[in-house]
Amino acid sequence: MASIAEELAEKHKEISIGEFFERNKHILGFDSLTKALVTAVKEGVDNSLDACEEAGILPDITVEVRSIGEQEYSVSVEDNGPGIPKRKVANVFAKLLYGSRFHDIRQSRGQQGIGVSAVVMYGQLSTGKPTLVRSKVMEKDYANEFRITLDTKNNKPDILSQEVVLWEGKAHGTRFETCIEGLLRSGEHSVFEYLKNTAIVNPHTQITYVSDDETVVFKRATDQLPPKTKSVKPHIEGIELGTFVKMAKSTERRRLSSFLVNEFSRISYRTVKDICKEAGIGERTNPSEMDIQDCKKLLKATARVKIMAPETDCLSPIGSMLIKKGLKNVLKGYHPEFYAPPITREPCVYSGNPFQVEVGLVFGGDLPSEGPVRVLRYANRVPLLYKKSACATTTAIKNIDWRIYGLEQRGGKGMPSGPAIILVHVASTRVPFTSEAKDSIADIPEVVEEIEKALRECARNLRTHLNKGKTREKISEKFMVVKDILPMIAEKSAAIVGKEPPSLEKVMTKIMGVVYVENTFVKKDKIWESTININNYTPRKRNIVVYMEKPYPDTELIFSDPEPVFNGDHLRWELSSMDPSASRTICFRYNGDLGKEDLSGIDVYVEGVSETELIGADPLPADWDIALAEIEGGE
Repeated sequence: MASIAEELAEKHKEISIGEFFERNKHILGFDSLTKALVTAVKEGVDNSLDACEEAGILPDITVEVRSIGEQEYSVSVEDNGPGIPKRKVANVFAKLLYGSRFHDIRQSRGQQGIGVSAVVMYGQLSTGKPTLVRSKVMEKDYANEFRITLDTKNNKPDILSQEVVLWEGKAHGTRFETCIEGLLRSGEHSVFEYLKNTAIVNPHTQITYVSDDETVVFKRATDQLPPKTKSVKPHIEGIELGTFVKMAKSTERRRLSSFLVNEFSRISYRTVKDICKEAGIGERTNPSEMDIQDCKKLLKATARVKIMAPETDCLSPIGSMLIKKGLKNVLKGYHPEFYAPPITREPCVYSGNPFQVEVGLVFGGDLPSEGPVRVLRYANRVPLLYKKSACATTTAIKNIDWRIYGLEQRGGKGMPSGPAIILVHVASTRVPFTSEAKDSIADIPEVVEEIEKALRECARNLRTHLNKGKTREKISEKFMVVKDILPMIAEKSAAIVGKEPPSLEKVMTKIMGVVYVENTFVKKDKIWESTININNYTPRKRNIVVYMEKPYPDTELIFSDPEPVFNGDHLRWELSSMDPSASRTICFRYNGDLGKEDLSGIDVYVEGVSETELIGADPLPADWDIALAEIEGGE
């Protein structure tokens, strides 16, 4: 028996991380030919977006997918980012677990240092061809070009060739091109769908998609970059016992109070006193000498002591204004009747990791009324296209009885049906993915609960909209009757008695009690002219602020009367002292590559008028005030 044990023991040997993933490439998202193409594009685009945002550059990304043989494609992703220094290029693209973000507690798309290196590995496995990488940094007049493969046994890059090349017309950026085995499909799980969904939650990005059959440009909808995230310390709420023990044993701090204050966020010396008193452990205790029972007492004590919420500057939520702008930019062809004000929840914690949930909802118009609602899932601004049923987002949606909010749902369980799109975004310093392929979010109870709360809040807005729909229709009908018929009655009555027709403004004001807004636009040559008429049919003087979204950042305002007080991502006019029965007109023209589709989806918002007193426009959402103030203040 001993000889058998020795014989079996001799068979044990170490394998490298590269060899492991080489044999288990499905873990990284290469488990089907269709998914392989999507994964290759996704990893390249994620890297490009992160690099551009960290450098403060508005991303301009070009993705090309071209057929070069039977089930073989050339995939390239090119950006205008800061570039990569020559000495780092090979390791970035051909060394697994090589990255800058694994130890940072802050939101980013890439976390593990596997993504784009796995694409290089899959390319050489499936086609036997190397990957071409070209990179130009801002300070250089030339680019460095590499042909590389990944040595999976030693997990290091093999540089087949490198040379200095001119990259005309490119000030800085990176391009990688690889050949992989794949299958280009259309539909829900396609490269096109991934890029379209990416454009929704990254409205500051312009993406050009080129294939054998088409070229599609997803235009930039805003020139506002996401706020930069900062690295923070872990939050003690929800941190796992094993992690806490390891941190306590390895710390250089000699006092428990110093350990808690300096190695965790949001803990002050006053909070330490409360925690130690609750746990029955002295503040001067050496953390490295604590046993497991002491650590358990401390963690239980933190649950009974009030600790500040996690810092938010490690997260970069999209924000309700940009979620709506992104949805409108991409979904305008469906002409939805209602965009529910998107919800951004306050940050929470799971296992010591801050996270934040955002939800948007679109309803009606030309969206398909049959079948389940469409769900757009995101994690750190990255679309999740696969393994929907295993995702925390799906679990949260199914936990809600959507019938009380106006959507159909058989038995009050499962996915709701109707003409709607639900967007769910989870931003976190460590997204709890179910696998390295990052296809779905694990059913962490804290995450599911937060998604449910955001969904219910957003759904209540839908229910309110549906309930008010009939009321608004009646008010609009009443207004049109009064506006059209009352002048005719006055004119005929005046003719009978032989007098001049009386002024009806005060009468209409008493009858209506609303602010009526009309927005029209016409095209003259290549110039679009828009007119906004505002009528104050209320019994008091008003100061009204009008907001108008720009179709795209490159839209040029060439004339406006009156002049807007702000001209940026949006236009803003301030109409002060509008008397009862008074009317004001805003006339403006803009130039740009626009069509009727671009303008019909643009909303007019009014500040200073309640929803019940407003017809023809939407009241400015409460959470837009802060966002607009930040944008205008930055200008």
